Amino acid sequence: MLEQIYLYFNESALWVLGISGFLSATLLPGASEATLIATLNTQQHTAFSVILVATAGNTLGGLTNYWIGLWIPNRTQKEKHGHKAIAWLKQYGYFALLFSWLPVIGDPLCLAAGWLRMKFLPTVVLIALGKALRYSALAALFYGFI
Repeated sequence: MLEQIYLYFNESALWVLGISGFLSATLLPGASEATLIATLNTQQHTAFSVILVATAGNTLGGLTNYWIGLWIPNRTQKEKHGHKAIAWLKQYGYFALLFSWLPVIGDPLCLAAGWLRMKFLPTVVLIALGKALRYSALAALFYGFI
């Protein structure tokens, strides 16, 4: 039984891609771009399913950072002079999450979104949209559309 489960997970490039996407979006090292290209190269799955799995894994990793940020006490709301800055970040800061896919700054963006207690729904939508656009662009490059 365990051997069948091992073979199922071992032979599925989508599982590897999803896990790689998740790890790449956390503070752990990952190579979701290379895994995406390798999965596309196998030609076992449609480009849409590959992009969808990579986006889902990477978005879940970004949301993990968001949830970690929720655990960090937000002391800026206690400051008298910080209210305008917080209001500005809450009003305009969501669109910065489109860049959560970027190396080095993407993980802190998701963490900061949680720390600033940004609303969950716009946060998840913009994180997912940014990551989907990146993976779509990589797939387009792979297939020679760009």
